[in-house]
Amino acid sequence: MSHGFAPPAGPLAQPLLPPGTPRLGLGLAALGRPAYINLGHGAALGPDKAVEDLRARTWAMLDRAWAAGLRSFDAARSYGEAEAFLGGWLRARGHAEAVVGSKWGYTYVADWRMDAPTHEVKDHSLATLERQWPETLARLGRVPALYLIHSATLETGVLEDAGVLARLAGLAAGGVRVGLSTSGPRQADTLRRALAARVDGVNPFSAVQATWNLLEPSAGAALAEAHAAGWTVVVKEGVANGRLTAHGLSGAGDVPPALAAEAARLGVTPDAVALAAALAQSWADLVLSGAATPEHLQGNLRALDLAPDLGALAGLAEEPEAYWRLRSALSWT
Repeated sequence: MSHGFAPPAGPLAQPLLPPGTPRLGLGLAALGRPAYINLGHGAALGPDKAVEDLRARTWAMLDRAWAAGLRSFDAARSYGEAEAFLGGWLRARGHAEAVVGSKWGYTYVADWRMDAPTHEVKDHSLATLERQWPETLARLGRVPALYLIHSATLETGVLEDAGVLARLAGLAAGGVRVGLSTSGPRQADTLRRALAARVDGVNPFSAVQATWNLLEPSAGAALAEAHAAGWTVVVKEGVANGRLTAHGLSGAGDVPPALAAEAARLGVTPDAVALAAALAQSWADLVLSGAATPEHLQGNLRALDLAPDLGALAGLAEEPEAYWRLRSALSWT
């Protein structure tokens, strides 16, 4: 049900992706900086993690994704040099039709150190928005099609900040699809607050990027409401930071048995089944791959051709609080 939320009008009511484009996109959280919380991330990248090494890796991954038909690419100001890598690749390749998204609200502070005590700092103030918007434009070399508050929560108050909302409304009026990404056990509450936001009677938001996976599907009903209201709905963390891949939580292949069985039945890797489950949600417009290696991407792409038995996987869901508590304990590697 839509709870009477008005759908966006004009160009923002159009689909995000070009017709016939796969509903899988490539996110750059694991490619734009040397450390991330994905399980096995450090080993996957290997020993060469200088800026020029990761630029070359990112460009190679973007080339592979493009060749596979993917047209959507997701970055953020806090993903190290991800925006600059993506922007440089777009300029070099001339892919004008690429659909580019980015996010504001976190600042990368690790200075390319693997052992940094803090890797990113969250600040949802108007001052941060005003600083990061031109930074994003400069690095991407274009206006992003999708621009999101990074991990909006009720606690930061960003959805009640009149100055932030007015600035975002201005961007939306200029044709940018403005929205929010969500994290934590109260994703649904945050999204419903955003659905009710108004600036001069108009909701500036028309997009959400949320965590949804077989272990943490609790935002599903709210995402369906956003979709019914005409919003673009993007799924992130579809493989639960590696827990739903062959790596498993411990690195010893401890894949949930039901997922392992379904992957074996379909003759694919567990990540493909997990992403296919996200793609099977009627409200999901786009699902992000967080692949850091060609092998990861190849496995993820298999999701586009699968029809998994969702009933056999329904029992994997965890309590949201437990899921997010474990996620917050993951190490940066």
